Amino acid sequence: MTHLEWDDEFSTMLPFDESVNDTLDMSAVINEIHKMPLVSPIAATKTSADIERENQNRTMKVIQLTEEERDAIMRSDKFSRFFDRASRLIERALDEPADMFVDYSGGDHDDSGNTQRHQLVRFGRDFFDDRWSRRRLVTALDWSPVFPELLLGAYHANDEAPHDPDGVCLVWNLKFQKTTPEYIFHCQSAVTSATFATYHPNLIIGGTYSGQIVLWDNRSTKRTPVQRTPLSASAHTHPVHAVMIAGSLNAHNLLSISSDGKLCTWSLDMLGQPQQAMELTHRQARTVAATCMSFVDENVNNFLVGSEDGRAYAGSRHGNQAGISDAFEGHQAPITSISSHPLRDSVTLSPLFLTTSLDWSVKLWSVKETRLICSFEEASDYVFDAHWSPIHPALFATVDCTGRLDLWNLNQNSEVPSVRTMIPGQPSLNKCRFHSSGSHIAVGDDNGRIHMFDLNEAMAIPHADEWTLFSHTISELRQLAVEQRENDTDALFGQPTVPPIPVIH
Repeated sequence: MTHLEWDDEFSTMLPFDESVNDTLDMSAVINEIHKMPLVSPIAATKTSADIERENQNRTMKVIQLTEEERDAIMRSDKFSRFFDRASRLIERALDEPADMFVDYSGGDHDDSGNTQRHQLVRFGRDFFDDRWSRRRLVTALDWSPVFPELLLGAYHANDEAPHDPDGVCLVWNLKFQKTTPEYIFHCQSAVTSATFATYHPNLIIGGTYSGQIVLWDNRSTKRTPVQRTPLSASAHTHPVHAVMIAGSLNAHNLLSISSDGKLCTWSLDMLGQPQQAMELTHRQARTVAATCMSFVDENVNNFLVGSEDGRAYAGSRHGNQAGISDAFEGHQAPITSISSHPLRDSVTLSPLFLTTSLDWSVKLWSVKETRLICSFEEASDYVFDAHWSPIHPALFATVDCTGRLDLWNLNQNSEVPSVRTMIPGQPSLNKCRFHSSGSHIAVGDDNGRIHMFDLNEAMAIPHADEWTLFSHTISELRQLAVEQRENDTDALFGQPTVPPIPVIH
């Protein structure tokens, strides 16, 4: 048996001996034996002086733009869209309130927040732009049907700024605390009515004092209209007091009405001429001088019109009796607004609507009967607008020129408003619109300011029995109206209103 020494035993397994060439790469040998990845030599660490020396030696290529190239970039649509979007994002971030010192342990608790929570109506914020809305009458308000945080405000001309555009539309954002509008649009004629295009979230439609209907697109970098109707005899030549979208997603039209009683139907794809034009007359003789318009329970065929003669009219767009069918007489001055009840949860009530007037009154009507149901005469001056809550059957709001916002809950009281709020400074309030949630209401005044109010849940959210109570309330109001008419008739003909007590001989 051969005995091996230690060196003899491992001599054949050693990867290196003195006979190996000095230039042999040891990493390659180890990699071949152990099949390990090749490890490159680690470079020496660079000092800051080395890095600075390399930066000095490296030649930087700086692109110098000429004045023409710089102006071309700044005028390009791509740069305008980028700058517009970036500025809105920065404004949102800068205007968001952040309380770094909030104490979640309850140390900062006081009763002021609890008091605010128990208020039925609480002031939220103002929307106002000194450049674009100052001294302009708010002529229209509308909430976006797609983005519920967006509010559209339309403004009349500013007589003290003759060089500014007469008509302005501003889109405000309720979600963020930024003090500037999201979008600014304008045209050369005062805007008398405006609305979001229901099935086109990027389009805004405006009716003007000149009779033109203008169309803005927020995807465009221009603030001026992208389309407009012609000033011709086939279209409107008088102020357009109402514009609205009627129909469904696949079949809808734009409807407009002007002060000369012309009702036009348009296609948004072609505003060159109306698809249909109807002259509204009552009994084939009297032209209806329209001041406002509303549809009956979102019915695209039946509509309601308020007029300068103090009458409200009901009519239809199609059928054998197209045109005006009924007249509702009761006001002694021009009607300023008309609001149809959003009838959704009740089949026992006939469609209801409200009218406001310069005779200081608000009146409640039913489409099925031309007789007045109830007259609310708590105002002390002109009443300019009324609007039903979209979720509460008995709740509606009114505004007047004394700066007063009244909220009426007919299930609680039909003689006085449930809540009365005075705007500081008592500006003339021209428009009011409930938010689709029913928890907010926007109010526009004659100085271009839009006031936002938050409604407490106790005020805004209906109880389970509200519709039943509302049906009983309307029945009682109808009965009281009948009794009042009988008493007025008896008084007119000199008959006693109370039958004489029989005398027994």
